[in-house]
Amino acid sequence: MATYLDFEQKIQQIQEEIVSAEVRHDVHAVEILKKDLEKEVSKTYKNLSPYQELQLARHPDRPYALDYINLLLEDKYELHGDRHFRDDAAILCYMGYIDGQRVMVIGEQKGRGTKNKLKRNFGMPHPEGYRKALRCAQLADKFNIPVVMLIDTPGAYPGLGAEERNQSEAISRNLLELSKLETITISIVIGEGGSGGALAIGVADRLAMMRYSVFSVISPEGCSAILWNDPAKAEAATKALKITSSDLKALDLIDDVIDEPLIGAHRDKSGAADAMKGYILERINELSNFSGSERRHKRYDRLTGMGAYSEN
Repeated sequence: MATYLDFEQKIQQIQEEIVSAEVRHDVHAVEILKKDLEKEVSKTYKNLSPYQELQLARHPDRPYALDYINLLLEDKYELHGDRHFRDDAAILCYMGYIDGQRVMVIGEQKGRGTKNKLKRNFGMPHPEGYRKALRCAQLADKFNIPVVMLIDTPGAYPGLGAEERNQSEAISRNLLELSKLETITISIVIGEGGSGGALAIGVADRLAMMRYSVFSVISPEGCSAILWNDPAKAEAATKALKITSSDLKALDLIDDVIDEPLIGAHRDKSGAADAMKGYILERINELSNFSGSERRHKRYDRLTGMGAYSEN
């Protein structure tokens, strides 16, 4: 069963009417209702508030990293473990091909259903997850294989065990080492990019976001709890934080916005995967015109230029 958000109720109603008309074999009604659905989708999704975009980024039907990996990769092979402690299921590492182009895909996976969510720790990686991601990225660098990183996490796991195994060091080590890679690197926020948990696989030649994704230093609920001592003000915090793809593109903090289907990746997974595939192959082709050293210097200039401003 599809899940509908509050602002999608009219869309749900029309889609249910289409199903009913199809059962009655009323072709004329189906055609009219599909036109109505198209108009309603355009009206709803072209006027979304930042908080509604946050809801879409967290939508339970939205494709996760493994969904995209299964849709994009051919002849894929999963790599496990950080070679220090254990394998963290919240981080996925796959080698495979996208239309004949060999790639290493590293993604954060939230999991579906109670059992799987617990296995994936709700998409919150431990230090060994980030160390696994770095190990696989460095392996790809050794063989000059482009690295694609899919960001989707509420944040790094804040538990006692994670702190004992030095969560902050694992994240900061990734920031340093990923910035030094000479192979092509592309990071894409596919849903929720939260705090250091997202940054740990967010250092790349190109940082992009899917249309309905968010990228923030803190969750809106956490922000509203700190600023106003009231988590219920999350909607106001979302607007103030400027965490949507359009806001971050306007602030020049990301490079590109990937135009997922207007109705959202949660309603059209294959359409979203096609948009991502086109973007990845286009950027790999563009970045392959530079040497590894040139890419590294351009990456440095881009990262150090963030937040720059001038005074009159």
